[in-house]
Amino acid sequence: MIFSPLARRSLLAAAVAVSFASAAQAERLIRIVVPFGAGATQDTVARTFSNELGQALGATVVVENRAGAGGSVGTSQVAKAAPDGNTLVLAAASHNLASHLYAKLPYDAQKDFVGVSFLGRTGYVVGVPSSSGISSLAALLQRAKAQPGQFNYASAGNGSASHLASALLAAQSGVQLQHIPMKSTGDATTELLAGRVQLVTGATIGMLAFQHDPRIKLLAYSGQQRSRFLPDVPTVAEAGVPGYAFDSWLGLLAPAGTPAAEVERINAAVRKVLAEPVVQERLARVGVEAGTLPVPAFQQLLKDDWVAAGQIVKAAGGRIE
Repeated sequence: MIFSPLARRSLLAAAVAVSFASAAQAERLIRIVVPFGAGATQDTVARTFSNELGQALGATVVVENRAGAGGSVGTSQVAKAAPDGNTLVLAAASHNLASHLYAKLPYDAQKDFVGVSFLGRTGYVVGVPSSSGISSLAALLQRAKAQPGQFNYASAGNGSASHLASALLAAQSGVQLQHIPMKSTGDATTELLAGRVQLVTGATIGMLAFQHDPRIKLLAYSGQQRSRFLPDVPTVAEAGVPGYAFDSWLGLLAPAGTPAAEVERINAAVRKVLAEPVVQERLARVGVEAGTLPVPAFQQLLKDDWVAAGQIVKAAGGRIE
């Protein structure tokens, strides 16, 4: 087939345009912002699937830690980012908890974000130093009541889920505990190992590594039912605080205004990635009950959780001016 010079130039221009479009797609950079430090729940989860997500989207996916102010520093950056699907935040229960806990935040947890992909759930584990001699949650609470204000606990930071999990435990059991905020669950656990704090209610992700460690005694699990990852650890309700239940969803959020088609595209890619056995195994290894939801269902979960978060903060008696 013979083409005229004009036709050849048109075909060449079209080929160049396609080449540039393909290159632009291949060079796309997507940031998953983790609003807590290295070793935090969100950080660990983000790194279990970021490479596979990049492959599914034909992009490079990087995980960036932006810790500070109970997660509000990194979350605020995402709220202000361009709504193009290239900047996401890996959020958890702390996202909605913080909006009730802090008197002022530089963003609106509901209005400034759109839910992109649900990833699963995780719970929290109450742990104490084995050197304390405490072997049950009931014994811990009994000792704390006998020494009001003298027991402390570390968390992943003000407004973090681990903060509210312990504050709710104290409120519902009627004990006084001093809060020591850290930057991540890993930092809080380090303080526990060093004996500088007496209690941590840490995410399962961070506490699983210590289930056979003689230095830490795991007393109770925060969920309504025992964790399949720690079947021998009773729930907090079983261990002496009836009605206590606390766990966390995990998911990707994007700035409000992100096109619906882009949200659906990322959601589909995440669902594909989470269906891979190797990714499921990684998430199970860190104590996450992986799961997916369509975008509308995840949006509804976020709305319902915002209401529940307000009730938890009120019950815990927490407020940060």
